[in-house]
Amino acid sequence: MESLDLGKTSDRKKDHIDLAFASRVAGQELDTRFYYEPLMSAHPKQGSIIPRVFAGKTFRFPLWVSSMTGGTKEAGTINRNLAKAANEFGFGMGLGSCRIILEDTTHLKDFQLRSIIGDEQALYANLGIAQVENLLSSGKAHLMKELVDKVEADGLIIHINPLQEWMQPEGDIIHEMPLLTIKKAMDIFQGKVIVKEVGQGMGPASLKALMDLPLTAIELAANGGTNFALLELLRADKNQQELHQGIPHLGHTASEMLNWTNRLAESKPLCKDLIVSGGIKDYLDGYYHLEKSTMNAVYGQASSLLKKAREDYETLQAYIKEQIRGYELAQAYLTLRNEADTHE
Repeated sequence: MESLDLGKTSDRKKDHIDLAFASRVAGQELDTRFYYEPLMSAHPKQGSIIPRVFAGKTFRFPLWVSSMTGGTKEAGTINRNLAKAANEFGFGMGLGSCRIILEDTTHLKDFQLRSIIGDEQALYANLGIAQVENLLSSGKAHLMKELVDKVEADGLIIHINPLQEWMQPEGDIIHEMPLLTIKKAMDIFQGKVIVKEVGQGMGPASLKALMDLPLTAIELAANGGTNFALLELLRADKNQQELHQGIPHLGHTASEMLNWTNRLAESKPLCKDLIVSGGIKDYLDGYYHLEKSTMNAVYGQASSLLKKAREDYETLQAYIKEQIRGYELAQAYLTLRNEADTHE
């Protein structure tokens, strides 16, 4: 039996006393999304997360790197760190906008991550709806397939961002209903396609239209995380910021959108995979939304991963390890509350 180190024990107890005053949680601060059941499980064993097949690939951890950055000086380092983590921990990744490498290979190496992420993990290229519309109208639709081949991706993400483009001084005009552009692109591309918003989410009519298409997945990109309309507004002058201050507050939360997708899923839509993103700040948010979804789902993060990936790989690695440990803990002790209890 190990001898008890009274000095260390005393220090630890003193820490407990000092921290107790800062550790009180008011009742109104309690997380009311879950029942906490401390009697119903032992501490979870490492590796207790059951792998799931998503977008045709096996995810050992249900995390998705939501598309963030492309074409910056830091992009290469950030992308390589994220791809290395995706390989180590078994999750998927969407590249930032690949527009910069459509017809110019100067920055191509920053997006060529297959050798790092490996063949077992999902990797998707990414273009905006305005770029896709332009490729279709200019007879260059073949560049979509060439782009995916150049980066050895599994498919293409099309991001829908009308508010961002409208708020951006140098933004592109979207001339056609995005739904029609998506349908045309799918017919020509003939590969795996994911459609996402960029930080405001989508209403029920848009979600239904997408779920009725044979998409590989839909990413919610709800309002609550990185908001690209707000990002562009912050670049504008003060008069524009004052005039358009309401725009960033438009949209839908991830939880609200899951209510709609859960109802729509009852009619057995063609698209059955969902990336829940937008305001997912930690593993508790991720666990809650995945438990709430009746569709096959993973949770997406952007800015929180970006912050860690900008530093060094070890920082990112430690962050994801703790997310996994936390998710395992949530699985062991937390279940979703009944709707009626949540609002008591």
